[in-house]
Amino acid sequence: MGMSKHDLDRKKQNAKRRIEELKALTKNDPLKRKPQLHEEMEKLEKQLAEM
Repeated sequence: MGMSKHDLDRKKQNAKRRIEELKALTKNDPLKRKPQLHEEMEKLEKQLAEM
């Protein structure tokens, strides 16, 4: 069984919220010394574009 509209909306909002948090962290890390943050942000942005 698939996800309900409510669940999809919640998942999308959580992704947007996490992207905003990561933007602040990656802005302070321009040399990409913490590549996990940059990778997670790219992954979430890609997921959000697919939703």
